[in-house]
Amino acid sequence: MLPQKRGVDAGEVQDLHNKAPRPAAPAPAQDHHKEDPAHMAARAPEIDEDLHSRQLAVYGRETMKRLFGSNVLVSGLQGLGAEIAKNLVLAGVKSVTLHDDGKVDLWDLSSNFFLSEKDIGLNRAQACVPKLQELNNAVIISTITGDLTKEQLSNFQAVVFTDISIEKAVEFDDYCHSHQPPIAFIKSEVRGLFGSVFCDFGPEFTVLDVDGEEPHTGIVASISNDNPALVSCVDDERLEFQDGDLVIFSEVHGMTELNDGKPRKIKSARPYSFTLEEDTTSYGTYIRGGIVTQVKPPKVLKFKTLKEAIKEPGEFLMSDFSKFDRPPLLHLAFQALDKFRTELLRFPIAGSAEDAQKLIDFAISINESLGESKLEEIDKKLLQHFASGSRAILNPMAAMFGGIVGQEVVKACSGKFHPLYQFFYFDSVESLPIEPLEASDLKPENSRYDAQISVFGTKLQKKLEQSKIFMVGSGALGCEFLKNLALMGISCSENGKLTVTDDDVIEKSNLSRQFLFRDWNIGQPKSTVAATAAMAINPKLHVEALQNRASPETENVFNDAFWESLDAVVNALDNVTARMYIDSRCVYFQKPLLESGTLGAKCNTQMVIPHLTENYGASRDPPEKQAPMCTVHSFPHNIDHCLTWARSEFEGLLEKTPTEVNAFLSNPSGYATAARTAGDAQARDQLERVIECLNRDKCDTFQDCITWARLKFEDYFANRVKQLTFTFPEDAMTSSGAPFWSAPKRFPRPLEFSSSDPSHLNFLLAASILRAETFGIPIPDWAKNPKKLAEAVDKVILPDFQPKQGVKIETDEKATSLSSASVDDAAVIEELIAKLEAISKTLPPGFHMNPIQFEKDDDDIDVDIPLVSIYFR
Repeated sequence: MLPQKRGVDAGEVQDLHNKAPRPAAPAPAQDHHKEDPAHMAARAPEIDEDLHSRQLAVYGRETMKRLFGSNVLVSGLQGLGAEIAKNLVLAGVKSVTLHDDGKVDLWDLSSNFFLSEKDIGLNRAQACVPKLQELNNAVIISTITGDLTKEQLSNFQAVVFTDISIEKAVEFDDYCHSHQPPIAFIKSEVRGLFGSVFCDFGPEFTVLDVDGEEPHTGIVASISNDNPALVSCVDDERLEFQDGDLVIFSEVHGMTELNDGKPRKIKSARPYSFTLEEDTTSYGTYIRGGIVTQVKPPKVLKFKTLKEAIKEPGEFLMSDFSKFDRPPLLHLAFQALDKFRTELLRFPIAGSAEDAQKLIDFAISINESLGESKLEEIDKKLLQHFASGSRAILNPMAAMFGGIVGQEVVKACSGKFHPLYQFFYFDSVESLPIEPLEASDLKPENSRYDAQISVFGTKLQKKLEQSKIFMVGSGALGCEFLKNLALMGISCSENGKLTVTDDDVIEKSNLSRQFLFRDWNIGQPKSTVAATAAMAINPKLHVEALQNRASPETENVFNDAFWESLDAVVNALDNVTARMYIDSRCVYFQKPLLESGTLGAKCNTQMVIPHLTENYGASRDPPEKQAPMCTVHSFPHNIDHCLTWARSEFEGLLEKTPTEVNAFLSNPSGYATAARTAGDAQARDQLERVIECLNRDKCDTFQDCITWARLKFEDYFANRVKQLTFTFPEDAMTSSGAPFWSAPKRFPRPLEFSSSDPSHLNFLLAASILRAETFGIPIPDWAKNPKKLAEAVDKVILPDFQPKQGVKIETDEKATSLSSASVDDAAVIEELIAKLEAISKTLPPGFHMNPIQFEKDDDDIDVDIPLVSIYFR
């Protein structure tokens, strides 16, 4: 479970030269099983990184390429199939083939958001294609509307069935299991408040990356010459190793035998040490340094066929440990429902005691045939609930299982993450009304909500339609919530109202997961577009879209009367501050709150009910450990240090300094007075940065911006390193006689710039574009041409670096600032003010700068990642 305070949608933008849309792929009828996954990945179309930047951060480039080469079949286009298809198209598989020989009916409108009343009577698969295609034009979408043969399955890497008999599923699965190479087979069902998933990825399936996490690392502090050897690591970060893990060593000085790249097994893993299953008594004596890195070997899984697994399911994947005995019973219940449908050619009627008993009889009969493995006791009340709602496909259940199955398809096609092995069952019977429902309460009303009524009854449906909901945020989670609320009929009566607010606008990178948005919506307000799309799903939805940030500053908009009128609040936020604020308002006004968040493939949810559950703000994550300033700027040893440094540089160069420039130009005398009054090192540094920006670093042309970026590269990655190693040579000692470059410090090497290195050129391009934007300089068309950019960079003349004597480099970890105070600050400030006033007279009339705020969803802000990737070398 993801710690609930983590922000959502954390993402990154990488290389800038592969941004062309993917060309159309070959038709899915071709048999792509002739190629191995590595070959498929190598020939897959290029990745549109503006669109898929978030997925790249989670899956990685090779996984994405394998995914882009995959053809998938989705059979059954009711609510569950629609959700699965939506997720796969957004993920960017090569092709999705939709199979369904049924026609759209009124019940489909409760869960399939692609359909509307005008689609009733049309083939379900064909009716879904136009809106599904809008999500991603690079994915080929086709349909099969007749009978499906097992031979047709050979065209796919993965097949998903959402409405199929067990007999037919066994036939198809046997074919997929024995096919060479095997075809991933997934069978999933949603029946009322119950759902199931079965996966069979073949006799042997290799999981390339079990958890999707980066390999854990540690910085070595000492290694003993023992059998077994004791390895101790620096104590500023806990090790994440476990007994039995394999690790490799690098950069070890002294005991160089460990640098051979050979994986070694560890045991006795502790927070800051472990032992090696190796005799190091004859090795060299450890001197200093060393990085230990986890090795993640592939894992091979052997799946049973559906026919075998039904009889001997093994362990079930648990989702709720308070229902430990539930999965075996649901395993039986789904078999009984299949037998009911096979013999009676229909679903049980909602509220029918006779049909419920018939299903229970089938369950008892199947159970008796199990012999020694049969269940000792059968919960007949649970089976009654199961039978009564079995015809209904509820939107929340379809959305949940659509996400699970979509992720399983990604695992099957890519080998990334451990797959579901092999049965998963889930129920939400606690969602039923407390009062018993009569058969008359469940009777259909010939409305789009009939499926929901057949489970919850008419009274609850009316209450949902009249509810007043406040949803904060309309991004990735917000789009899903809006779709769900619209399909459920929430706030869809004259007395109901849904208020959604979000102050953000749509970026291209949003389109790969925020499925209510389209290309033509880029730059428009998220809340307005999302609300309009939700009304297209259900025209009766009463929704008001606002662009206000919910905060203390907008309490004139979201006032006491507004909060008092609400029935519930839904958070779809990406930061802790806003979550805490909304939570506090919900506590004050005693309103239920649905809180949730996502981070890559992880997620969390928390339901806050007044006077019943803990509220969001009642528990806090431990404060994050802040790295000392000297570590971040001069001695970084992990990626977090580099991210902190890169973000600091971005904000200083592109936001804070331009803001200071504008503050001075708008009121020179007031600015000077404030600097004199402060009279400290901070005011002095601030003036120096403003002068540098308007004088030495001022840019008038895009070539000037390239020059500035090239000089920054040299400063960051060469000159600073040369000065650091001049001040502290590799053999430097501390005052206590210990080597200065001891763990966690790592001796750095300067970079030599090369215009043929993509990461170097990416930095130059990103930094130049952003610098040009701050000065309002147009960006020429040739800027993103690597060859022309390289030619422009090569024109820059660099001054020779001369190390300086007596440079003060902060090594005190307790220091909070890198600038030092001076007794002459006041005099220096006076000189700087005079110089600044003189420079301002040379500026053109009306000159001002354009500060850039870092925004993770802004595809034009690409400088942080090149900064980090280069700096961490």
